[in-house]
Amino acid sequence: MNIIMMSDSYKCSHYKQYPPKTEKVYSYFESREGAKYDSTMFFGLQYFLMKYMTGEVVTQEKIDYAEGRINAHMGEGTFNRAGWEYILKEHDGCLPVKIRAVDEGSLVPTGNVLMTVENTDPACYWLTNYLETLLVQTWYPSTVATQSYEMRKVLQRYLDTTGSDEVDFKLHDFGFRGVTCPEQAGLGGMAHLVSFKGTDNMEALEYAKDYYHEDMAGFSIPASEHSTITAWGRENETAAMRNMLEQYPTGLVACVSDSYNIWEACRNKWGGELKDQVLARDGVLAVRPDTGQPVHSVLKVLETLGKAFGTFKRKGYRVLDPKVRVIQGDGIDASMMSNILAKMESNGWSADNITFGSGGGLLQKLNRDTQRFAFKCSSVIVDGERRDVFKDPITDGGKISKKGKLKLVWDNERYRTVSSNDPDYSSSANELRLVYLDGTMKRVHNFADVRERAKDLVLV
Repeated sequence: MNIIMMSDSYKCSHYKQYPPKTEKVYSYFESREGAKYDSTMFFGLQYFLMKYMTGEVVTQEKIDYAEGRINAHMGEGTFNRAGWEYILKEHDGCLPVKIRAVDEGSLVPTGNVLMTVENTDPACYWLTNYLETLLVQTWYPSTVATQSYEMRKVLQRYLDTTGSDEVDFKLHDFGFRGVTCPEQAGLGGMAHLVSFKGTDNMEALEYAKDYYHEDMAGFSIPASEHSTITAWGRENETAAMRNMLEQYPTGLVACVSDSYNIWEACRNKWGGELKDQVLARDGVLAVRPDTGQPVHSVLKVLETLGKAFGTFKRKGYRVLDPKVRVIQGDGIDASMMSNILAKMESNGWSADNITFGSGGGLLQKLNRDTQRFAFKCSSVIVDGERRDVFKDPITDGGKISKKGKLKLVWDNERYRTVSSNDPDYSSSANELRLVYLDGTMKRVHNFADVRERAKDLVLV
């Protein structure tokens, strides 16, 4: 992990491009207006700071290596050897940078500053935006956290209307296999766990433990896959299902049931041959359809299981016998989940009957533009004079950037970004807390605290 190499190539040339006698570069990170969701849940910065930027991250060996690579890549003389060796000698290899950020787990309306970055040594003016490439990657866990939070709100609304179950385990992370690398699984899965506690993503558990001090952030249950059912042969599907009940005689257990004929499995196997065993078991069976059009499949599975096991009414909506539930894990994203819940409600089914699993729709169907993240310079000091700077492209008014030093304040129960010199907010506390200074973490979040912020927001 060489911090010098963790940037965009063109940034290696920027130290020569600022005005002469530049002393300070101050930049900010925001989720711009026009994003998919009106507010963004900020999360994940602590991981990047702790993993990549804490302590002595610049060494002579790393400088020598980077010089050879960057000059070969961009041309002899491109590499800023003097700048990096200055950091090594004057700062013991620690990055002379100050970072302020809103508390993780906070929900901030788009268009507001989420983080500011500035160099603390005038000789390292070029370092602020050199770090942009790495720091902007906070977009990913923040976007997953935002999307999971929004999905939790939808689930909570339907539970309030049609049911009574707790929401914490209603959306399960099935996304590890669909991401591009284990790091994405850990970051995205951890971000999902800010709002939920169900996951099959064990990498997320390790990230929450290592970087947010949470011993066990999520939980799962025994569950079958097609290989463990089809290995018995088509003629022995009932035996494979019975084995699930016998191997796990208590607690929750999930069984994929569409290996051959989902309707027969629900009607004649779970609801016929195995019905007495399901009802006698000290636990709950979650039947999992895994193919077909999700809205249609869920409704038909509910109707079939309802006829076999019976139902009762809760808040005027039908609920399956407490021994049986459904988990839908195929094709689930925010939109499909909402469609299923709406169709269930309109057909008289309680949201208590179902849990959702999501993979690509949870961790992959998003990008930096989902919440329109951007990192921009807004202030510089040149030859002792502070200048407010900004961009204002004539071709895209939505990309006008902020100018000056910024402050995030809590104003009438809402976050608002103001100038740090605005006299109307001179007495208002800056919600951007100092989290990092010159290679040292200054504010460390526990996962439990992050969760509590998010939970309070949902309840409100």
